[in-house]
Parts: sequence; C-alpha cells; structure tokens
Amino acid sequence: MKTTFTLLTALLFISNFAFCQDFSKKIDSIIKASYNKNPDVGISVGFISNNKEFYTSYGKLSKESKVNIDKNSIFEIASITKILTGNMIAQASLEKKLKLDDYIDNYLPKQYILQKNLQNKIKISDLASHQSGLPDFDFQELIKINSQQPINSITRESLAKMINESIDLIDYGKFRYSNINFTLLGQILEKIYGKSYDEIIREKIFKPAKMHNTLTQDFNVKNITTGYNPEGGAQEFFLWNVTAPAGLVKSNASDMTKYLKALLTNGNPISNAALLTEKIYYKDEKREMGLGFNINTEDNDTIFLKSGDSMGQSSIICYNRDKNWGFIILLNQRNSKMRQDLLNQIYGTVLK
Repeated sequence: MKTTFTLLTALLFISNFAFCQDFSKKIDSIIKASYNKNPDVGISVGFISNNKEFYTSYGKLSKESKVNIDKNSIFEIASITKILTGNMIAQASLEKKLKLDDYIDNYLPKQYILQKNLQNKIKISDLASHQSGLPDFDFQELIKINSQQPINSITRESLAKMINESIDLIDYGKFRYSNINFTLLGQILEKIYGKSYDEIIREKIFKPAKMHNTLTQDFNVKNITTGYNPEGGAQEFFLWNVTAPAGLVKSNASDMTKYLKALLTNGNPISNAALLTEKIYYKDEKREMGLGFNINTEDNDTIFLKSGDSMGQSSIICYNRDKNWGFIILLNQRNSKMRQDLLNQIYGTVLK
C-alpha cells in the first residue's frame, strides 16, 4: 500500500510539473509574439499555478538602455494599488477595527465635515466598490496643469474642501470609478491604525508577502523602467502624494507574483482578507465589483482582475482562486489595448 501511495504521489507530481511547464511555454509564446509586433513596448510577466512561479520578459528598461527587462524590473502598477488598499480595509474588518457596512462619517479625519444630507449614508464598502456618489478630481484638467505630475495639485486641504462642499450624491449606489474613494479609504486606515499609509502597507502587505523590492518612495533605483505615453514620449513616475492609496505603488513581476501567492495560499492574513474582498458588493448589467476589483464569472469560472494605467505604463493582475492560478502583466507604455489583448489571449487560449 505504501509503495502504491508513493507511486501515485510521484505520478501526480510529474503530471502537475508537466502541466505547469506547458502552461509557461504557451504564455511565453503569447508574450513573445506580442512583443515582436510591438518592439518599442517592454513587457514583464509573472504567473503562478499550483504554487509554482514562472516569469518571462522582453524589451529594455528604456529606449536608450541596453539592459534587458526582467522579473525584477520596476514598473508602475498604478491603480492595482487599489486592491492592496482594499485588502488592508478587509484586514481591518477581520481585526474588528471597522465593519465594511459601517458609515464612513466617524472614520474620516477631523477635517472632514459632511453636509447634513450626506451623513450616515456612505458605507466603507461603497467607497471600495466605486458607488459612493462622491465627486472625484478631473484627471484631464489636472493633466493640462502638469502633464508629468498631474496629481501634484491635490492636497489634503483641497481634498477635504471638495468633500465638505459636496451637497449631493448625484449617483449614489451606481458605479462610477473614483480615485477619491480609495484616497479616503487610505485616510480611514491611517486613522484607525494611527500610522501613515506607507507604514501600514509595509506592515500589512509588503512584509508578510515578502515583497522586498516594492516601492512607495525613492524610485531612483538601477532596475527602474522608463514609462512612455501612447505617442512614445517619456513619462515620469507619478508621485501621488495624498492620493497614494489610489495608485502610488511601484513594483515588479517577482513581487506581484509573491502577492498572488499570498492571496492563493490559505490561512494567512492577506488571503483571509481577500475572501472578504472577493464578495460581490456591487452588481449591474455590465459588471460585478468586489473591494477594488472586477469579478468576472463565465460558465462557473470566476476570475478576479484589476487593471492599472498611469500616463506612461499599463498593467493588469488576474487570478482564479478555484483553479489556483494568477498572473501579472506589466508594460512600460500606456497601452490599454495591448494589455487587454494579452489578457484575452492568455485567458482565452491557455487558462479558460
């Protein structure tokens, strides 16, 4: 009996290894073909299946560089930061620091004074699922002011003024993508923990997931990529300031795959919190939303995904808990079409 069990275990290992090898070769083929069509766009991809990690990358750190992009090259993950913020909110809920259906009023910093008709209406989960009805800053107008660092003009004072002067929630309960919502979630985290957002994300996400090369400040590192706008012009990395919880984080395929591994490994705070974030908090005819990301279900196959776009880079993270796989795609150009095409090909031809 022992010999039979040992043989079955060995065969299962060989089968899983062969599957993972086939999995990686197919994804690499898709990434290579895309790069050959778009040789000016550097790509770094990390993927995980049944706890085994694989990486592939193409291109240089910049148009002038001779250094190849690899799994450690730093990119902007931009709005993928939102799922990290959402996970920390869920961790706070599990720690009994807050409830997801609590109203935000008592959790906001003291400079916020909501208009009377807005009080006791917006829930924490409303912020995280983009249905609060609160105003957001106009990105296009900010770009006109400073195309390299459009967020620079947003301050704690101007943000509080925007919220305090809101007299109505014109679309409360309806989906409207919002950076302000996640900025407020970050400030709620700061209030309940008595620490800065930077300290909290390091304690709750980076350290337990072993994301040792993920950055929130001081981006002057040797393996950083240069971002390019759709026209090919060089674009600085966003600094984000007070709006950090909506898009600050800079990372690489290696660290983001470690985050996926933490998500998909049962029994740790990140994975436990993820189970809360993966519930449906908003649904209409076009989408289902968890805390910070989209939920797509087709033929009983559920995937969780979040894209990110800065002015000079595009990215997407996607995972399937039931089938125990996930991947991160990082591009050093703002190119949402290329990113979406890669997602569709990888999911549709390899993973579905």
